[in-house]
Amino acid sequence: MEILIVGLILFFVLEYNKKLSTNKFINDNKQYFNFLKEDDYEFLLKAKYGDKVDPEKAFMKRIRNALLVILLLIFIFLSKLSFINVLAALIVGYLIYKSDYNTLKKYYKNHLHEINMTLPYYLKSLEILIHHYTVPVALAKSIDDAPEVFKPGLRKLVNKIEAGDSSINPYMDFAIEYPVRDSMRMMRLLYRLGLGAQENKHEQLITFSKTISNLQNKSREQKYKARLDKMEKKTMTMLVCTGFGTMLLLVISIFMMMKA
Repeated sequence: MEILIVGLILFFVLEYNKKLSTNKFINDNKQYFNFLKEDDYEFLLKAKYGDKVDPEKAFMKRIRNALLVILLLIFIFLSKLSFINVLAALIVGYLIYKSDYNTLKKYYKNHLHEINMTLPYYLKSLEILIHHYTVPVALAKSIDDAPEVFKPGLRKLVNKIEAGDSSINPYMDFAIEYPVRDSMRMMRLLYRLGLGAQENKHEQLITFSKTISNLQNKSREQKYKARLDKMEKKTMTMLVCTGFGTMLLLVISIFMMMKA
């Protein structure tokens, strides 16, 4: 224990005085650490934090935290160092490294579910605006009342259109930012609706409206299924707890009878 305390104090003193720098070590060897980076890590990071975070710094922080945990565990096991202990330290360090990625992935999954559930209802409100305005104007007017999750993407979409981009790209960029069921198809329909002549607008709106209705039906079905699954899980948990409690009481009763 004394060796561990002295070692930790020495490490932090050297780190504080810049005689030893974990950040410099990681930066000098980042080409060797990059093979650990997940293919979708930067995408997931930007999906959660946008441009507020530097992916390179965030990745290096993960590496640093994992290395510090590994070194700390090796210090703890120093008096009885063995292959198993070193392996255990490496495994714990790797789990620490992966925890941040797993958190991002879980957030993205929940984020997509929220988008999937709210997109049809946002599109329905947009459809009402399109009856009275052009598509770009309707998009701009929809921002204030849109769900919070869509506002950043809508602002980018409207800004690109107002900057003079009349191609399909701004619509596709929005669909890529919110890659849920039918988002690509809906953005294509919206783009064509914006291009269509006034005499064709009614027919195109009918097609757009039917597609939205189908999406709303699917969304309601998913909500209903999710609610049923939740109820089934609660019921199963209750049955398991009741069964386990009954068995425990039975075992206690048997022991008491045996003692008597």
